[in-house]
Amino acid sequence: MQDLVKKFENLTIQSDFIFKKVMSRKRICIHLLEELLQIKIADINYLEAEKSLEPDYTSRGIRLDIIVEDDNNTHYNLEMQVKNNKNPHTKAFVLPKRSRYYQALLDIDLLQKGQPYDLLPPTFIIFICVFDFFELGNYVYTFKKCCLENRELELPDEATTMILNTKGTYGDISKDIKSFYDYVNNHIVTTDFTKQIDDEISYLKLDTKVRREFMLMEARLLDERREGIAEGKEIGLAEGKAIGLVKGEAEHKLKVAKLMLAKGCYSLQEITELSGLSLADVEKLKEEA
Repeated sequence: MQDLVKKFENLTIQSDFIFKKVMSRKRICIHLLEELLQIKIADINYLEAEKSLEPDYTSRGIRLDIIVEDDNNTHYNLEMQVKNNKNPHTKAFVLPKRSRYYQALLDIDLLQKGQPYDLLPPTFIIFICVFDFFELGNYVYTFKKCCLENRELELPDEATTMILNTKGTYGDISKDIKSFYDYVNNHIVTTDFTKQIDDEISYLKLDTKVRREFMLMEARLLDERREGIAEGKEIGLAEGKAIGLVKGEAEHKLKVAKLMLAKGCYSLQEITELSGLSLADVEKLKEEA
């Protein structure tokens, strides 16, 4: 328990848990998007923090840190990336195709059955990386689809992927984005914007509800790892970790949600956030209880 307490106290903006909490504050999230894209945003609506998108039981589910839509119906997915992971089998970097997968599932979620494709809103998939994926020194790498035969010809599908490089040294970014990069890298407060972020993190660490949420999340992850390793002994450590973690996670989500429903003192949204289940699954459990 003491180790978890210390881990919680040492969390920074690089932590997915803290990043999600900080970006759940409208004024911070809006300002980051405004400064990054050099636009004005009147308001944003959170479509569900750390939303789980699982369109089909045969598909690979993902968890998205922050998904918001602005007053112009543009949708943004913000992700913090600390490690430049590789596939252990192919040795290929994961990030490029991860961005492709995120875009695909986000689009599926945004278009209701039977709706025409032209109703898909503009989207931005934004990865905040604490490494330079392309090793070119850019502060920002922005991608849209263009014609190979004519590089000036762009496919107007309104889908944009941005890979931010907090270690960058080249490009045109605002003072607040540069200060945000410095804060992510070294926890240095240099502007009012990063002071707001730092104050918010300090406030979060004093919140007993937030602390409890972190403890529950870490306990759940620990159980998943243990179950994965145990099952791995029977079918091979490498495959067992992967299969066991998936199975253990699903079972533990149900267990946590059922316990919280039985308590009767948690809202459906709290149960969704702490168990990791979707809101629809929690509502179904409540009906079955």
